[in-house]
Amino acid sequence: MTRRAFATFTAAVLLVAGCTEKKGTAAAGPAAQGNPPGAPATTPAADTMPLAPRAAQMQPGEARLAVDGGSIWYKVSGPATGTPVVLLHGGPGYSSFYLKPLEIIKNEWPVVRYDQLGGGKSDRITDTTLMTIAHFVRELDSLRSHLGFAKMHLVGHSWGTILALEYYRAHPDHVASLTLSSPALDLPQWGRNTARLVTTLSPGAQHAIAEADSTHDYKSSGYQAAIDEFYGRYVWRHPIPVDLDSLERTANATIYNYMNGPSEFTITGTLKNYNATSFLPKIRVPVLYTVGEFDEADTATVRHFARLTPGSEMVVLPLAAHVTPWDAAYAHVKALRAFLQHVDSLAAKKGAR
Repeated sequence: MTRRAFATFTAAVLLVAGCTEKKGTAAAGPAAQGNPPGAPATTPAADTMPLAPRAAQMQPGEARLAVDGGSIWYKVSGPATGTPVVLLHGGPGYSSFYLKPLEIIKNEWPVVRYDQLGGGKSDRITDTTLMTIAHFVRELDSLRSHLGFAKMHLVGHSWGTILALEYYRAHPDHVASLTLSSPALDLPQWGRNTARLVTTLSPGAQHAIAEADSTHDYKSSGYQAAIDEFYGRYVWRHPIPVDLDSLERTANATIYNYMNGPSEFTITGTLKNYNATSFLPKIRVPVLYTVGEFDEADTATVRHFARLTPGSEMVVLPLAAHVTPWDAAYAHVKALRAFLQHVDSLAAKKGAR
């Protein structure tokens, strides 16, 4: 999820091959555009944050944690009890600024928001040996262990869904549930979907993209203008300006280009052949899929993922593009809250037996 290189549930419920699909309702006013009441304010600069002591035990506030290759910034919000919700941002190489609207659930669950190594408020990296799925899985487990909890609800968005799924594959006992928002779980299919979306752009944009693909010059002004046009339709429609500025200012294009490629519709990086669909039937924790109505992740593709995932739910967020925490914050939060409440109720019933 990048720019320059980057529910309420309705009564209509469709049962599809073990997946429950629900249509999220759009909300009027600012909350629908990514800023629900109570959304957290901008946080202090990273260089003012101390390294956290060991065994932090979910103390609220911001801190840094030493990991392989540097240190990462994280923030804990909400109560000290309950199963934590850990937010995994997209990119790779970007940051968690756009996930801030989801922190509003902090009154019900502890929420952990962090920037993966290389982007945002975390240390910069240029070492490509750290730019791997395995590294980011280890990094997430270091954070979990440091904060002292055994299980967590993972909420991934875009590239963050790859991280969430691969963490679950490696550490299933530490995952209480998976929320996979605008998932990127089959990148060859992602490329086919975005190629189709490119054909809806202006003739000038399509020409610039074709020329860049032919010459491998992805820095031309025409290609960059085509990216902007694509983003305005399929990535975000109602960005929060201050967080968009922070997102772009702290991005690490080296990671994005190395792992993804020069744009959302030109996938040439190390992730280009990633496809986790064969693993989806093996998932044994509750799963929620969310996707925007105009999302580059593609509703039909996400519906296919949901059909493959036993007992999963799927929510389509009306009028939203890819960055649903901005475009449909109210509906996104409602869907997430309802899902987590359901998961917690199932866990409570199981524990009472």
